[in-house]
Amino acid sequence: MDLEELSAFLKVVDAGSFLAAADNLGVSRSTLRRRVGALEARAGVPLLESTSSGVVLTEAGRALQNRGKTMIEEASALIASVREVGKEPAGTLRVMLPVGLPPHLLSPFLGMLRYRLPKLTLQFSFSDDPASESIVDIDCMVNFSNEAPSGPYLSHVIMRPRQWLLASQGYLDRRGQPKSIDDLRNHELIAWQAPHEDPCIWPTLQGATFRVAPFLVAADIHFLRRCCIEGLGIGLLPDAMIPDPGLLNDTLIPVLPDIVGRERAVWLSVPKALAEVPKVKVVLDYARQFLEAL
Repeated sequence: MDLEELSAFLKVVDAGSFLAAADNLGVSRSTLRRRVGALEARAGVPLLESTSSGVVLTEAGRALQNRGKTMIEEASALIASVREVGKEPAGTLRVMLPVGLPPHLLSPFLGMLRYRLPKLTLQFSFSDDPASESIVDIDCMVNFSNEAPSGPYLSHVIMRPRQWLLASQGYLDRRGQPKSIDDLRNHELIAWQAPHEDPCIWPTLQGATFRVAPFLVAADIHFLRRCCIEGLGIGLLPDAMIPDPGLLNDTLIPVLPDIVGRERAVWLSVPKALAEVPKVKVVLDYARQFLEAL
């Protein structure tokens, strides 16, 4: 497939018309029409239909759009990787992280990288759902998921934290210690918004689920943990079992630990096209060593 033709098709779809796409790209409409026409000739079916307000996708066009964006992103990542093969780790490493990772976990890892890789610059971005972000903007990614992220990634499980109920001793002294799932109805509940999951449905260790009515829902795990530490309620949160700075290890108390919760997987993923880039390989190795030491 000709990537120039595919790119022209995607630009026209995004802009909604040949005229708007031509203006955005600074090329003529005839050039775009020729490229899209050549792509339709290769496909053997129409990809776009003209209307009074612009263009709309045919069924075949929709199928090509979904896969075509990934192909363009993979090609861009591959070109970037070729430039750096064989070089000493340097430049900028773009890392996509889930919202709410504890700073006291990230900062010592960054310190280690800075000491060992002084020529490397790190660019961190945060997302509620890292796996949904464009591969063009990612060199490596950390993601909470029960399964490996879909798409053109190489993925490894780097942690399996326990997700369970946590509350401060002060809260439990005020409101009492729940003895059963039914008792949770009488408590202030805090829920983590995991990607593509209903935060109002909580799991049991036996694989069943039950519905709750939390007063607070957020994707930021660290924020929710602080809310639990401040005694605002009982939260269902992933827990890496790492003490909070300046606090005792037992600041947060497990609630119904033999009844409610599950094991979560934390994935470290890289685009397949970047797997051999020196800076990516080295950082992944250091990340595994760091997490094993924890």
